[in-house]
Amino acid sequence: MFKVFDIAGSAMAAQSQRLNVVASNLANADSATSATGQPYKAKQVVFETTPLNKAQPSVAGVRVREVIEDPAPARMIYDPKNPLANDQGYVTMPNVNPVEEMVNMISASRSYQTNADMMNTAKTMLLRTLQLGQ
Repeated sequence: MFKVFDIAGSAMAAQSQRLNVVASNLANADSATSATGQPYKAKQVVFETTPLNKAQPSVAGVRVREVIEDPAPARMIYDPKNPLANDQGYVTMPNVNPVEEMVNMISASRSYQTNADMMNTAKTMLLRTLQLGQ
């Protein structure tokens, strides 16, 4: 029963990290350059299951395996007056799609909330079980 808290806690930590990546993507959606001098590339979180202990390998939580760069091509915007424009007048912008990022944010937020609700339900069940003996 107590593994529920470990499983939900691992999922909440992973979704929190996903929310941070989405926030970073949205913050840099209109930045023509990043710290490296190149256009920002959107990042995506890759999850994997991880066993909570070796005695019960079938009981697993989730964790972030890695954060990868989105392979989508960069957006090209015609702005010949921009100092970052190439010879043809195009500026390379980040490959961040704000609509997709908003969908990712809603999905991560709901997943986080679902895990918090699951922890609260488990806590309520444990408290009621303790009250049975009174």
